[in-house]
This record gives sequence, C-alpha cells and structure tokens, in this order.
Amino acid sequence: MTAFQFSALFVGALLLTTLAKLWLARRHLAHIAAHRAEVPAAFSKQIELAAHQKAADYTSTKTRFGMLNIIFEALLLLGFTLGGGIQWIADFWLHTFTSPLVQGMAIIVSVMLLSSLLEMPFSLYRTFVIEARFGFNKMTWALYLADALKGLLLGAILGLPLLFGVLWLMEGMGGNWWLYVWGVWVTFNLLLLFIYPSFIAPLFNKFLPMQDDALKSRIEALLRKCGFTAQGLFVMDGSKRSTHGNAYFTGFGKTKRIVFFDTLLSRLSPAEIEAVLAHELGHFKRRHVAKRIVFTFALSLGFLWLLAQLMQADWFYAGLGVTTHSTALALLLFFMVLPVFSFLLHPLTSAYSRKHEFEADAYAAQQTDANDLTNALVKMYQDNAATLTPDPVYSAFYDSHPPALVRINRLQTLSGA
Repeated sequence: MTAFQFSALFVGALLLTTLAKLWLARRHLAHIAAHRAEVPAAFSKQIELAAHQKAADYTSTKTRFGMLNIIFEALLLLGFTLGGGIQWIADFWLHTFTSPLVQGMAIIVSVMLLSSLLEMPFSLYRTFVIEARFGFNKMTWALYLADALKGLLLGAILGLPLLFGVLWLMEGMGGNWWLYVWGVWVTFNLLLLFIYPSFIAPLFNKFLPMQDDALKSRIEALLRKCGFTAQGLFVMDGSKRSTHGNAYFTGFGKTKRIVFFDTLLSRLSPAEIEAVLAHELGHFKRRHVAKRIVFTFALSLGFLWLLAQLMQADWFYAGLGVTTHSTALALLLFFMVLPVFSFLLHPLTSAYSRKHEFEADAYAAQQTDANDLTNALVKMYQDNAATLTPDPVYSAFYDSHPPALVRINRLQTLSGA
C-alpha cells in the first residue's frame, strides 16, 4: 500500500464514520419527536406526559449538541494527522530533547493535553448548560476544577510511568515487544481494579457505610442468598454533582464493594433497591465482569499485534501526515485512528452488552420480585430523563442496555404479568 492510498482510505473511513454518526443522530431525533406527544402505553400509568416530554427534550438536546461534537472531533483528528499537527508537535520536541523516550513521552502527553483543552468547552457546556437547564447539574465551578486537577494529577502519577514502560518495551524488546507490553497492560489494569475502590474513588467522592440498619439487613440477607461476599455496603454522595442515580459494585477479589448513590436511596423503596442490587449481582453470578475483562484483554492483544505490523510500514506514518518515524508516534497514531476503522463494530459490542443485561434481569427476577425491578427501572428512567422511545437503529449501535419498552416487556413476561 502507498501513503496516498492509505490517506484516501483514512479520509474515506473518517467521512463514512462521521456521516453514519450524524445519520444515526438524525434518525434518533426524528423518532423521539414522532413519539413525544404520547407516553408509550406500557408506561402510561407510571409516567406523566410532562415527564415523558422532558425526557424527549433532554435526549434531543444532548443528541443535537453531540452532532456538533462529532463534527468537531473529525476536524480535530484531521488537523492532528493530515493537517500536520502531530508532526509540528513532534518537530518541536525532537529539537528540545535528545532522549527518544523523553521525546516520545512529550509528544504523546502534548497531544493528549491539547486534545483535552480543545474539547473542554464541550464538556463545560454539557455540564453547566444542558444538565443545568434540565435540573440535573449540582456541579460547581470549584468542584469541576478540583475534579480536573485531581484527574490530571492522577493521570500523571499512574499514566506517565505506564507510558514510559510501554515505550521502553517497544524500543528494547525486539519484534515480540507487543507481548511484553500486553503483559504490562494486563497487570496495570488488574492492579487498578484492586486499588480503585479504596484509593482512587475516595479522591472524588465520599463513601460512607450504610446507616439504615433495616435496609442493610435486607441487603445482607440477599448477599448471603446469592453467595456474594463484599468488603462493605457504602453510600456515595453522588448528589453533589448530579441528581442522576445508580448502584454498582466495584473492585476485584476481596476488595469488592457495593455502592449506592444517595440519590438512588432517596427515591426507591427497600424492595426496589433490593431488586436493583439483585440485577448487579446477576452480572457477578453470570461472570459478566470476568467475561468482559477477558474479551477486552484479548482484543487489546490483537490490536497490539496489529500495531507491531503497521509500525514497520512507511505508508502508515506518511499516510497520516507524519514524516518522522518512532515507536511513540506509531502508538499515538494507531490509537487515534483506531475508532475510525472500528466504528462499524459498535452494534456487535452493544448487542453483547445488552445480552448480559437481559441475563442480569432474569437473575434478579429469580432472587426478587420482577415487579419491584420494573418499578425501580421506571423511576430511574424518569429521574434520569432517559427517553422511552429511542430510535431502534440508533439504539442497536450505541445502547449497552436494552430499550426501556423491550426491557420492561421482558421483565413482565418473567413475572407472569
């Protein structure tokens, strides 16, 4: 393949991906608008028309703004690659440092920081305009900046040593470097699973032991019934950032924790909370987390092998607007353009995730009353202003959870309703 051919392939794939995303967004908007005037029959007794229309307007606003973000991200990628942005940054650091490892780290960190800064206005608008307009945002400017600084510091402490190690292995381990890098990547991610609940998550939120003894006893009985052991039950102060609610378990091995958003506990009944937790436990009992970890690690191994082949090809660099060859530039270019070529795989990964959600719902229906989970989901859809009428094609591409109507119908079947 020549550099020109790869450039044409890249531009064609980027154009196809961008147009597909915009087409899906327009379908989604049209479908929501067509069903805005009436609550779906399955939800007519639980959700008022005003709440249904709020969800439609909230989703439509986010989708329209997302279309601007799609165009911006495509232009930014073109600017960094064929526009010469990465080459300009590389030239600057190549004349500043003599060590290839330091040069590589400086190039990658510079591109990542610049990308984050350029995309920050979109994040700010989503948080302080869209979320605020619909009554969800509780984030203050001080908290936003504090989160950003903590994230930056955490990224430096954890990310820079990892990046240095990866580049060092790519430089020094010969043709099989990708196996060594994969081993380091797997180890790093497993380590994060262990330390995240106790050391990372508390940097951003407060986690207090559950104080409601009656609810705690009820949950502990469910855990014993399901054969699940956890380090503790915690309530997270999610309300300081948003009114959205959720529950999850985090950690690995003996560090597993069950976490409830305070917003969720304030909205659901004890039976509904128990049903939501049973759904999360269903993911554990069906080994969904382990399966996803194995799938991700296998996929990363394949990607690293592919990178090892591409980094030897002159057309790979030149076709993306870079004349300088280095392991760092190969790594950077590969993971910047990978989403462009893998977008059409989204429906497969989404379908796999939705399959797991159905299985977790089925498990919850075995351990608790399916009607309680149905009621909890309806409240969560309403509180989070999640649209009840997503476009089916859009949902198939993006949604990791089944559409509300499909999911509720399945639960009603399980309950015998």
